[in-house]
Amino acid sequence: MTSTAPPRLAGRPAFLVIDGRVAAGRALLVARGRLVHGCTDILAEALAALPAGVSRLDLDMGDVEFMDPGGLRFLDLLGGYSHREAVPATTANWRGQPLRVLELAGLDTTDPLRTTTVAERLHVLEEEVDQLRRAIASRPVIDQARGVLMALHTCTSDEAWDILREASQLSNTKLRDIAAAVTAGAENDGPPPPPEVRAALRTALSRLGR
Repeated sequence: MTSTAPPRLAGRPAFLVIDGRVAAGRALLVARGRLVHGCTDILAEALAALPAGVSRLDLDMGDVEFMDPGGLRFLDLLGGYSHREAVPATTANWRGQPLRVLELAGLDTTDPLRTTTVAERLHVLEEEVDQLRRAIASRPVIDQARGVLMALHTCTSDEAWDILREASQLSNTKLRDIAAAVTAGAENDGPPPPPEVRAALRTALSRLGR
């Protein structure tokens, strides 16, 4: 058996190490450490170091102790290599937290390398992360707008939220933009909300008897 693991690059963080052996056309890679952002570069180096004529690739994940969403990119890269090179590939011995991540991601823990499944789940998770980031970024201005409505119209926090949400639906305007218009209009010499937003706010307020 011959080692196929590439030498570690100087300065490369030791968050993941992949050792490899090839015998009778079968490559066995053993991953150790953490599957995090940047791990795909290490896998790409290990795959590039495989000799020609490899007919099967098995990856032992038993020593992987942690996995974040970067691990899905790792699997996507491995699945892409398998499809592109027409080399059957498997991963085995998932355990602990990485196994739980596969389960939460909706992947088949016995066969997470189904390329379409990994790619689709990765795309869905990235969209969910983007939505969460946008929601977090929008939260301060929405809270400010709720405070403005509560002060101006003597309503509760929940009622203020309902007003913003309904105005967003009535005017076909993003909730964050509604909140920003309300907050800006409450400032000294601030611009009033656009006409369609003002009309939607009036309708929403009237339904609450304000």
